[in-house]
Amino acid sequence: MEPLSWTGSLNWLSAILLFALAFLLITIIVQSVVALFAAEASRSVNADGTAVRRTDLLGVVGIGVKAFALISVAALALFIVGGVFLGTGAGIIGGIIQALTPTWVALILTFALSIVYKRKLGLYGKLFDSPIGMIGFALVMFWVFTAIFGGPFDLIVTHDALGQVSGMKNKVPGTPLRGAEDGDFMWYLLGGDNLARDVFSRMIKGSWVVVQIAPLATIFAFMVGITLGLPAGYYGGKLDTILSFLANLILAFPVILLFYLLVTPEIVETGIPNYMAAVLFIFPLIFFAVLLNSRYYTQPHIRNPLLVIVLGILLWLYLSLISEVGSKVHVLPGFLDGFDVPGGILVVFVSVVFVNSPTVFRIVRSLALDIKTRDYVAAAQTRGEGAWYIMLWEILPNARGPLIVDFCLRIGYTTILLGTLGFFGLGLPPESPDWGSTINEGRKLLSIYLHPAIPPAIALLSLVLGLNLLADGLREESLKD
Repeated sequence: MEPLSWTGSLNWLSAILLFALAFLLITIIVQSVVALFAAEASRSVNADGTAVRRTDLLGVVGIGVKAFALISVAALALFIVGGVFLGTGAGIIGGIIQALTPTWVALILTFALSIVYKRKLGLYGKLFDSPIGMIGFALVMFWVFTAIFGGPFDLIVTHDALGQVSGMKNKVPGTPLRGAEDGDFMWYLLGGDNLARDVFSRMIKGSWVVVQIAPLATIFAFMVGITLGLPAGYYGGKLDTILSFLANLILAFPVILLFYLLVTPEIVETGIPNYMAAVLFIFPLIFFAVLLNSRYYTQPHIRNPLLVIVLGILLWLYLSLISEVGSKVHVLPGFLDGFDVPGGILVVFVSVVFVNSPTVFRIVRSLALDIKTRDYVAAAQTRGEGAWYIMLWEILPNARGPLIVDFCLRIGYTTILLGTLGFFGLGLPPESPDWGSTINEGRKLLSIYLHPAIPPAIALLSLVLGLNLLADGLREESLKD
């Protein structure tokens, strides 16, 4: 069986795409240079106040940018469609595109439904009025869907991420699988690593590790930061002084050193990460208990059953999360323990929450200090509303714009931190396919073989870029409110 080329029978289309992208980049650069010297007076308007299409050099270059952008998008769309139908007939890229078919279907459905109903979807719907936001959202959701379909469902991976095939060590992308049997995928699309494992499958499985930890750890960090930051900013005084001092104390530590201390085996054996998990993970219970109580305080017939149901579920999830057989914290019997979190994952999770919480606290505190002086807060105080009602139902909703933007950015920071931990071999198991560990393993032979390290590095870059662009789009649309 012959090795695969990169584009196979779609060589002609890839050439068109490359030329279009090259000319698009050139025209964008030219447009930027010409715009610096364009005379403002050359801009004219019609009698009704509408702008006249520019016929000078800047206008011509602008038309070129749009034309090459459309050609690039059309060529890319045709390449994806061709890859889905031709598979490895379109080379390595075609095989990858075909393997990602569930992701493309999910992306198309998500965008179609979102665009149709965007006027009814609030800030999320407005995101689709921002080109930057749409690009960022597409990149983020690409990896989210890839992680979901490739992680627990195994619809995308072509081989076992931990499986080793004799003779496939450090093989280049597109190498046929030795000893392939019926039902086996016939190629290592992105080659083999130094242990003869499929790089493509490990990259896909690594996305599931990131998508599991980064958003959840960020949510927990926000629960901690909001629960402590709101009263610190609203009440001020000694409470604010004490909490701010503790936050600054944590932030004074170098992040990497703090991570290293928390994930070292000696610290793990003392049970400190488990005790930290027991403290940090209780904040969602506190947050939702206070949130529901403050909202339905005058309606006990609604509040009481709601608190019992919600807090009962959250308490079970909390105990299942922190309880681990053989650890310092084992509070649930096996038949009640809903799930087990591997020790290494729990330590990394706790470390990320602990590092991010002080920064979220400072952001929430500063927002509370500003918003508590607004007229609608004074009106709520005049009505006799309680302090927690004002904090959670008056101040917090009006701080959602900056917090949503920071949430997206912080997931990106967390993704980088997870990659850094994996790169240094801290916390996560040695065989983990997370992107940081994979990059580190590929780095050892980088001067000889590029393919084991480049794909996970590009994946990490694209996800973080998508989160940053998404945050920019959300910030741009939230400022229009």
